[in-house]
Amino acid sequence: MYAVNMANPGPEFNDFHCTDGILDDLDVALSRERLGTYLDRTGSDLAAAIRLHVRNTAICAAFHGPLQGLEVALRNAMNCALGERYGADWHDNACAGFDRGALERIARARAELERAGHRHEPHRVAAALSFGFWVSLLVPGGRLATAGRANHEMTLWRAAPRDAFPHRVPLTRRQVHRPLNAFRTLRNRIAHHEPTLARNLVEGHERILKVAGWISPTTRAWIEHHSRVPAALDNAGDAGDVRF
Repeated sequence: MYAVNMANPGPEFNDFHCTDGILDDLDVALSRERLGTYLDRTGSDLAAAIRLHVRNTAICAAFHGPLQGLEVALRNAMNCALGERYGADWHDNACAGFDRGALERIARARAELERAGHRHEPHRVAAALSFGFWVSLLVPGGRLATAGRANHEMTLWRAAPRDAFPHRVPLTRRQVHRPLNAFRTLRNRIAHHEPTLARNLVEGHERILKVAGWISPTTRAWIEHHSRVPAALDNAGDAGDVRF
């Protein structure tokens, strides 16, 4: 378990001296609204809140690498599995039974490619699809573009995506969707510069590695070797109970 130790802010804070004037300037630059969560957790201590903000930024930066590694591995594994079942242009194959939400994401990816002057080549379409798209293929399925509801369990999971996780058998769609959806939420919080400091970050990092291992043990080892998350969490200290 890790939490922020505000009594011992860590060496990265000690080389920037904050006078009252500097704190006032940072309060304006970061905005009181943005610092609100940190101020709530520090008893309205502005200096402690800013230190907590810096700590959150450092941990978010550390998580970027493992999340990126998992996202790329997931995308390529699911792209290959879908390609083997529905062809390289699987995103155009009606037999895949994508729900309306998935089709809308595919359309947005194509529009982005067009704006960038790229053709709709299969590998480009796959790369343009968001992490949220791949996670959305693991839900039961929403409404179809025409009528009725999609059945992603039958047309997608049993037909292809489960093959993207060859090192975790048996594995249900729900078992893989649950952690990936949590990673999606964490990724979005990081992308929007929101607070992420919590006691479950150690477990979150371990789960990223575990799911990567379902795809490829080699990829898991590579992500783990280069991950800066353990060091960032070590610096966070082990006292206090700051949870977001």
